[in-house]
Amino acid sequence: MFSLNAENTTWKQEITAGLTSFFTIAYILVVNPAILSDAGMPYSYALLGTVFVTVIGCMLIGFWADAPIVLTPGMGINAFFTYTIVQGLGLTWQQGLAAAVMAGCLFVIAAVTPLAGKLTTAVPQSLKLGITVGIGIFLSFIGLQKGGLIAADEDRFVTLGSLSSPAALVTIFGLLLTLGLLVRGVKGSFLIGMAVTSAAGWFAGLQGERAGTSLSFSGYESMWRSLDFSAVLELPFLLSVFSLTIIIMFESMGLLQGMLPNKEKFSRSYQASAVSALSSGFLGTSPTIPTVESASGISEGGRTGVTAIVTAVLFALSLFFTPLFTSIPEAAIAPVLVIVGGLMVQEIRHISFDDMSEWFPAYLIIGLIPLTSSIADGIAFGFIAYPLLKLALGSPKAVSPIMYVISGLFLLNYVLLAGL
Repeated sequence: MFSLNAENTTWKQEITAGLTSFFTIAYILVVNPAILSDAGMPYSYALLGTVFVTVIGCMLIGFWADAPIVLTPGMGINAFFTYTIVQGLGLTWQQGLAAAVMAGCLFVIAAVTPLAGKLTTAVPQSLKLGITVGIGIFLSFIGLQKGGLIAADEDRFVTLGSLSSPAALVTIFGLLLTLGLLVRGVKGSFLIGMAVTSAAGWFAGLQGERAGTSLSFSGYESMWRSLDFSAVLELPFLLSVFSLTIIIMFESMGLLQGMLPNKEKFSRSYQASAVSALSSGFLGTSPTIPTVESASGISEGGRTGVTAIVTAVLFALSLFFTPLFTSIPEAAIAPVLVIVGGLMVQEIRHISFDDMSEWFPAYLIIGLIPLTSSIADGIAFGFIAYPLLKLALGSPKAVSPIMYVISGLFLLNYVLLAGL
């Protein structure tokens, strides 16, 4: 079932990769429920939904696509759900979940029809590479924030953090340790580095933001009945469905194209991502996407679905050990994110800088993903700019008709959002 020999990997390597992926993305157990609770959703229900949908998504992509990708509620999409759909457009969280289900249905239709393959071939290679690089910088940026090495600044957007703080010192220690292990080719460097850095963080008095969080299963079984389609014909609801569909379809495409070690597994991975996104609304959370932290497991040698399945098992077990996993300090996660981001940025060397109409849209993606803290917005600006520059160059046929449609949809999304 798993192509271990064909992918030149072993069970030990895949299990280590799965462990690494889990501990790198374990913070979603805390962050996603916290964001969704701002929409009015009960915290325990959002936490249970996060666990259940991640287990289902990882099992799907592991068994169906044999890919080392983690599917979990997407950072950015959960914020869009809470702060734009619910607080901005005025939907209840129950109506928001209904919108997520409808967006998931449209995603599944696109993924299981020839449209998925056509969408993939329509996107220029320079934009695909730009997405990979932009996500890499974004990942490093998140890591530097988590580790306290950079901080928000009112005048300069961001500034150097306090290097004397315990979080920054532990992050620097973890960064040096993990890099040292990595350059020496030590197997399991990310996992070893994270474990040792966690211990150092606990010794320094650091813990996760919601350390000790416990679960309540009472009433969660009625979550799927909470879906509210009463506003289905109203403009805010329709706009929510349209925006979510565009975001999850193209963010999933970009992430898979950027991270999959074997691109031949894209089609089934995309299908698994679509089904997982559809299940999210029923289970009580914002839609799932392939998470950027999957790159940590891939960097550790993950090449098959075993990596995803190990991660799924660990998420299931986390239901019984939530206080332990939520106590992992962010300073222990930060070094892995910074290093993995750097590894992804290497792909910039494959972008051709001879043609400005090719590299500049990729540059917009690379710059705007971290600067807007939104993978979807970064992709959108690059996709809109690409056909415009080709038209300015007098080469309209260099852009496929599908690419014109995609660009138009991104532009329409911004126009509609601005109108409300």
